[in-house]
Amino acid sequence: MTKKISLLAAAILILDFIHLAEAQQTKKVPRIGFLSATPSINPAFLEGLHALGYTEGKNIIIEYRSAQDKLERHPDLVAELISLKVDIIVTQGTPAAQAAKKATSTIPIVMATSGDPVGSGLVASLARPGGNVTGLSLLATDVETKRLELLKEAVSRVSRVAYLSNPDIVPEMITLKNLQSVGPALGMTVEAVEMRGPGDFESAFATAVRDRVHAAMVPSNSSLIPHRQEIVALGAKHRLPVAYGYGDFPEAGGLMSYGVSLPDLFRRAAVYVDKILKGAKPAELPVEQPKKFEFIINLKAAKQIGLTIPPNVLARADRVIK
Repeated sequence: MTKKISLLAAAILILDFIHLAEAQQTKKVPRIGFLSATPSINPAFLEGLHALGYTEGKNIIIEYRSAQDKLERHPDLVAELISLKVDIIVTQGTPAAQAAKKATSTIPIVMATSGDPVGSGLVASLARPGGNVTGLSLLATDVETKRLELLKEAVSRVSRVAYLSNPDIVPEMITLKNLQSVGPALGMTVEAVEMRGPGDFESAFATAVRDRVHAAMVPSNSSLIPHRQEIVALGAKHRLPVAYGYGDFPEAGGLMSYGVSLPDLFRRAAVYVDKILKGAKPAELPVEQPKKFEFIINLKAAKQIGLTIPPNVLARADRVIK
């Protein structure tokens, strides 16, 4: 009898082990779609996922799709991700988020970066997004104004500034109006110079120089980051002080930047992915605004255009590249 009981117990244990193994084998691995206009993904997103216990290819799958700076490709790329039955779509940039929202009202969408999600119609409000979209916004009170002020302090002779912007991008036009309204108080005028994309870089800088501006500002548009070498080279060619929104530009040889820390936003986007995979609804996750900002100066770039940065401005920089 004892032997029979032992054999029965062993059989039950074996069956339990088989059922557990089958359950583990059939456990669904989350599939994330990542859509951006740029060719590469910010590594901080993967770092954020890893910190939360996710390893790509092991317990999470990421499907990358890039529009390669051709925004008209977004709808087709979103359709591809939907056909792969992704659990969440993570977007970089407002156009990518808009394309995703237009294509699906059921798959959760996490904005790693977005300009003005309310003004762009992506969410009902920051506190209560509604629908299937949530994530991070690049909007930060007075960040562009602060960049204009720092430019004035770094280059005291500046009185005319060119804002190299795309009139088709709503957040850039909102920023332009704000800069033009605060400029006079700083003793500056801000002029719009059209720069829709790579094909306009050369002509935009040529126009700015022809208009005899003293400096320029490039919008906080992440789709411009892959072209930073070309943009920075044009600034140096025309000996024009240029203030950028992202640290990638002074790291590539540009003069200075002040703006939102993109790595911080991408790490926080990973937190949204984790929460949604654990059952949270996008409609109930407030859209968060930037928390970390960086002021970076490249002294080599300053020397190249014959500019001396005042010591008090250097002292305020988070990082000085020599």
